[in-house]
Amino acid sequence: MPGVSGTVHIFDTARRSVVPFEVGPVVTMYTCGITPYDATHLGHAATFMTYDVLQRRLRDLGHETRCVRNITDVDDPLLERARERGVHYLDLAAAEVARFDDDMVALGMLPVWSAPRATSAIAEIRKVVHQLVESGHAYVVDGLVLFDVSTYDRFGEISRVDTARMIELARERGGNPDDPRKRNPLDFVLWQPSVGDEPAWDSLWGPGRPGWHIECTALARRELGDTIDLHGGGGDLIFPHHECSSAQSACLTGQPLARYWMHGCLVWKDGHKMSKSLGNLVFISELRKDWDPRAIRLAILAHHYRTDWHWNDELLPTATARLERWAAVGEGDAALDEVRSALDTDLDTPTALQAVDAAAAAGRGVSRAAALLGVDLTE
Repeated sequence: MPGVSGTVHIFDTARRSVVPFEVGPVVTMYTCGITPYDATHLGHAATFMTYDVLQRRLRDLGHETRCVRNITDVDDPLLERARERGVHYLDLAAAEVARFDDDMVALGMLPVWSAPRATSAIAEIRKVVHQLVESGHAYVVDGLVLFDVSTYDRFGEISRVDTARMIELARERGGNPDDPRKRNPLDFVLWQPSVGDEPAWDSLWGPGRPGWHIECTALARRELGDTIDLHGGGGDLIFPHHECSSAQSACLTGQPLARYWMHGCLVWKDGHKMSKSLGNLVFISELRKDWDPRAIRLAILAHHYRTDWHWNDELLPTATARLERWAAVGEGDAALDEVRSALDTDLDTPTALQAVDAAAAAGRGVSRAAALLGVDLTE
C-alpha cells in the first residue's frame, strides 16, 4: 500500500527556505552527473543518494519519477586526463562510466530514467546556441560564442551573491572572467573553438565544441521539456553552472528551467573539502573491497544532505554495526511511518535512521522502513 498521506518538503535554493514540493503525478528531475575522468568518490555518492531517497519517497507516495542524470563526456578535465594517459577521451569516458554505474548499482541506487551524454546532443546544442545568438542574448568573438548576461535581468537569482563574489567564483571554477573578449566578466561560453587535439564539430562559428553550461539546457529540454520540476546537484554547482543554465534556458524558452532547485552538501576529509586537486578523495570502488555497500550507504545517510560533513575511519564500522542490528530483527513494517515523516521533513535521513534504530532495539522488524531508505535487509 503506497504511503499516500504526507507532503515532501525540501529546501529550495532559490527561495532560501524549506517549502512544500508540490508536483503532479509524474515528477521530472534533472541532476548534474559526472565528468567521467576519474572514479566515483563519496561526494558523488552523497549527491546522487539525495535524489535517490527523494525519488523513493515520491514513489512511496504514488508518483512516477523521471530522473535524468547527464554525463559530461566532452569537457576540459576529461580531455586533459585522456591526454595525460595517452588514450582517446571517449575510451576513458566509457571506462569510468562503467565503473560509476557499477558503484551506483552496488549502493542500491534506483536506475535513472535517462543518462544522456553531452556528445549525443551536439545538434541540439548548436541549435539552441544559434537561437540565443539570433535573439540577441549571445554574441560571437573569434569563433567564441558568449552569453551576454546583461540581457537577463534576473541573473544571480539562484545563487543570491553579489557581482564581486560571482566573479570570484567564476575565476575559481573555470569561468575565465578576465578574458578581454568578454563584454562583461560574467559572460560565459556557449561554444568555443577547439584547439590542438581536441574534438571538434562543425558549426556556424567554426569548428569547435560546447561550453559546459549549455549541455544541461539542451539535454534537459530534449529529455524532459522546457520546464522541469526539480534541478539539482552538489552545492558547488550553484554558481556558475546552475545560475548560467537557468539564465540561458529562460532566455531561450521564456520559461523557467526548473520550478525547484535543490543542492547537496560537501564532504570533507583531513580538514579539507574532498577534491581531485588535493588528492584526498575516498573512492566507492575502493571502499567496496572491504565493506558491504549497504553499510557505505548507511554511513552516508547518517548525515543530512544539506550539512557538510567529515569522512573518518569510524563511520563504516558504526554503519556496519547498525546494518547488523537491523538485519537481526527480521522483516516487518516497524518505524515505516516515522521514516516517512522524517523524509517529508527536508529528507531528514539522520532522524529516519534513529527511528529504525529504536524499532530494531525493541526487537521489531524494520525491513520495509529500511527499504524506503534504499537498504535491502533480505540480502
